[in-house]
Amino acid sequence: MTALTRPAVLTPTARRRGHRRGPGLWIGVGIAAVYVLAAIGAPWLAPYDPLAQDIPAALSPPSAAHLFGTDNLGRDAFSRVLFAAQLDLFIGLTAASLAFVIGSSIGLAAGYARGWADVVLTRVMDLVQVIPGIVILIMLLLIFGAGTGGIIFALAVTGWVAYARLVRSEVFVVEGQDFVLAARLAGFSPMRVAVRHVLPNVWLQAVVYLTSDIVLAIGAVTALGYLGIGIQPPTPEWGAMIAGGQPYLQSAPWLTVIPGIVVAVLGLGLALISDNLTHRTGGRR
Repeated sequence: MTALTRPAVLTPTARRRGHRRGPGLWIGVGIAAVYVLAAIGAPWLAPYDPLAQDIPAALSPPSAAHLFGTDNLGRDAFSRVLFAAQLDLFIGLTAASLAFVIGSSIGLAAGYARGWADVVLTRVMDLVQVIPGIVILIMLLLIFGAGTGGIIFALAVTGWVAYARLVRSEVFVVEGQDFVLAARLAGFSPMRVAVRHVLPNVWLQAVVYLTSDIVLAIGAVTALGYLGIGIQPPTPEWGAMIAGGQPYLQSAPWLTVIPGIVVAVLGLGLALISDNLTHRTGGRR
């Protein structure tokens, strides 16, 4: 084993702790897998066209014909929930992943380069954080529109700073380690040291944060739809479905309750994954 490698050693206590946390992690993974499969299979699993209207069947309660009932226009709620999962998961995963890539790259550059580059990039982070995220989000949606691309871009712009700060702080810890110093003494270029020796030892914390950020991104998409400034009807979207069902809360509560439960269960599953990964990687986030 050379000086440029660092073994990962788990103590017996850590192994036992990881084993105890296994069920929660796998429950979360199972929940997330069900949602992903449902989203991918929506075109085949949905019994009806999510946009097809059937006015005579409007506000029908859950039944064998309509598992989640129908809305005020007679559209099948189960089909709409499935297609909404496809859209909300795609936006949330893409936006969080884009923020992860941008923020991690900037954080690595700021932390490893130091000097004026670190100062400039840190000031940019400070500037972005001074302005409330919701203000930036709404401004970007007004400029680029509330379509799928516009929402992804807006969420990525408001979310990259957390990754940048996290990776930057991790770089400060790692670059003083012996294996990094040995790489420098071996004459490796700064780029090679950063990519081959620093990045592999800091990215895990950012990945752990990504699991919780996906929850936030999906929650933001749902909130925007609920407020009427996100994906617009008739496109199926969880937040818009919850808002659209509120006027019928007394006569057709399933229109609001079922999408709300769907969002809550997904949030629980992703939270279980994030919590367990956080503990398995030392509790830092």
